[in-house]
Amino acid sequence: MMGTLINAAVAGRGADGFTYEQLHLDDPRADEVLVRIVACGICHTDIAIAAGCTTPCVLGHEGAGVVERVGAAVEDLAAGDHVVLSFAYCGQCAPCRAERPADCEQFMTLNFAGTRLDGSNALSGSVSGHFFGQSSFASHALTNRRNAVHVDPDLPLASLAPLGCGLQTGAGTVLQSLGIGAGQGLVIVGAGAVGLGALMAAHLVGAAPLLVVEPNSQRRAMAERLGASHVVTPEQACAGALEATFPEGAAFAIDTAGDAATLAAIPDWLAEDGRVGYLTGSAGGTLKAGQRGRSIIQGDAYPQRFIPRLIDALRAGEFPLDALIARYPFADIERAIADARAGAVIKPVLVMDTP
Repeated sequence: MMGTLINAAVAGRGADGFTYEQLHLDDPRADEVLVRIVACGICHTDIAIAAGCTTPCVLGHEGAGVVERVGAAVEDLAAGDHVVLSFAYCGQCAPCRAERPADCEQFMTLNFAGTRLDGSNALSGSVSGHFFGQSSFASHALTNRRNAVHVDPDLPLASLAPLGCGLQTGAGTVLQSLGIGAGQGLVIVGAGAVGLGALMAAHLVGAAPLLVVEPNSQRRAMAERLGASHVVTPEQACAGALEATFPEGAAFAIDTAGDAATLAAIPDWLAEDGRVGYLTGSAGGTLKAGQRGRSIIQGDAYPQRFIPRLIDALRAGEFPLDALIARYPFADIERAIADARAGAVIKPVLVMDTP
């Protein structure tokens, strides 16, 4: 049998946890790339699905690594290239052709079905793969060429891995979905990786004032370090603490928490023509006349161009994402998730040495 034997963290074996298993991964098809995973960020979506899945699966969707093999139709990547992996999209539908892959008509199937679009699965042992088109809680991932963003090898892949989802989502919401600019005020609810990604992007473009609503004192301190003008607790925000900063309401708000009380309060925090982006899958609450809101996926990013843009900002010292990262050996995935759940770390990143 051809293919590659890989080490993977498998969820869904009947307990709220992972088992490390050796699985067989198929060879790349013509449009696919085999990547040796060097590092993988852990996202809230991974944690939520791992807690609820009832069938064996390999999760992980912020992978970064080194290309080992490419399919016959892949001409712009080669063995040894460094790549960051992002979400899957079909590349054929009208939104994909318009470079709006987050609106791909096949988005849910390609990212959550556990198979390729044709229903096949590259993993052995009745373990589903292809999570976000990669399943990168593993030593190796098989991904479509579209998922892989070629990056220069001079930056550590453990620093770049979170760009594939969480940081892209937060930053893309500011820079692309809402188009926030210099001098425009913003309220960010939640100072996790997504919220702080939004904060760094807003600071990058000179948006001001920047107010962060966050219950965790350590995360409030991090928000101040990364450029927040003001930080408050949700209780303070709901009690009117934003009025001094935004007497006429904020031009923009971004919700990354999905808390019912803050969702209900957001319309009072916005200006009459204010706009809000909801990043939790929620449609949000009822807004006032003139205000606009929308649910946003992946910051409306086109990863092949947007991730290099964030890397350029990182090189210039203007997107200091390393401040958010805590590295863990691959063998410590459950400890990393426990720390994330407890709020002790913002962005855990697994370093994929053999467990």
